[in-house]
Amino acid sequence: MKSYSKSCCCFSGVIFVFFAMFQLFALVPATAQVQQRISDTNKISNQSDDPFNKIKQVKTTLLDIGYVEAGPSDGEPVLLIHGWPYDIYSYKDVSEILANKGFRVFIPYLRGYGSTSFLSASTPRNGQQSALAVDMIEFLDALNIKSAIIGGFDWGARTADIMAALWPSRVKGLVSVSGYLIGSQKGNSAPLKPKDEQSWWYQYYFATERGAAGYQVNTNEFNRLIWKTASPTWKFSEEVFKRSAVSFSNPDHVKIVIDNYRWRLGLTKGEARYDELEIKLAATPPITVPSVTLEGDANGAPHPEPGTYAIRFKGKYSHHTITGGIGHNLPQEAPQAFADAILEVADLSTAR
Repeated sequence: MKSYSKSCCCFSGVIFVFFAMFQLFALVPATAQVQQRISDTNKISNQSDDPFNKIKQVKTTLLDIGYVEAGPSDGEPVLLIHGWPYDIYSYKDVSEILANKGFRVFIPYLRGYGSTSFLSASTPRNGQQSALAVDMIEFLDALNIKSAIIGGFDWGARTADIMAALWPSRVKGLVSVSGYLIGSQKGNSAPLKPKDEQSWWYQYYFATERGAAGYQVNTNEFNRLIWKTASPTWKFSEEVFKRSAVSFSNPDHVKIVIDNYRWRLGLTKGEARYDELEIKLAATPPITVPSVTLEGDANGAPHPEPGTYAIRFKGKYSHHTITGGIGHNLPQEAPQAFADAILEVADLSTAR
């Protein structure tokens, strides 16, 4: 910023700029303001060519999906799917590694996050597992991608697992943190041991109207707590958290999150359009595509033990536990390990 010798000139210039900015933002609709805040926060990076400074949009049947694309246009496609309460920045370092290896990387905001919005106000703000998977299949369709390597953690791992199980022709290979996460309302109705139930405290909180109101009022404080408990040794900065927290200001975020956890407990029915898919998922379908599963040695979130899900993977398969105090947000905490898993599954898919 230039400094001027005459203070009156400086003062009048500031007033003019402030007035102009006020007029501009007064005209920006709510969804566009979310997009602008994302753009502003992304400027943590000073690189003008940083793809995270250039959020793209593509329309599907129900959504206008915001996403980042990195790497050469002719590279092998890789779709990376985030979880809750995280966003596309979980994959920033991973995407740089993979782009430098020649992969074409796509990182979309899930429904209820960032600049992803519903095309119609009448569409149910549904967070059930099959709806998220259909979103990602349609995302690939919209970009004319026939098949891709899919990677994910948390909600993203479950979504990637479902895609691999139900649409194997669209998935060249799978990287899934915490393994096989496909569930069903019937399966989720079985009680767990008290210690295991305790780790799902937020699910039961969200089942109440008080919980929904609490998450609405304290979204960022709540999500910061989840970051800390799910990754107890991860020393993230406040700047890093705020960069992702911008995506939680999406007007549908709270509704999607609450519905996701209520659906798991059978407190919401879901949409009839997904009934057939949920019947298939309730049968715990095997995953036949080449797969690599990962787990952090300090994952503080609920997760299955690797030995319990290996049987679900019927194709070429390997598992790695990443050591060094790695928590739930494995791609952001150990980006090289996650990128290496993508490279490994790419080799497996080429060899099949």
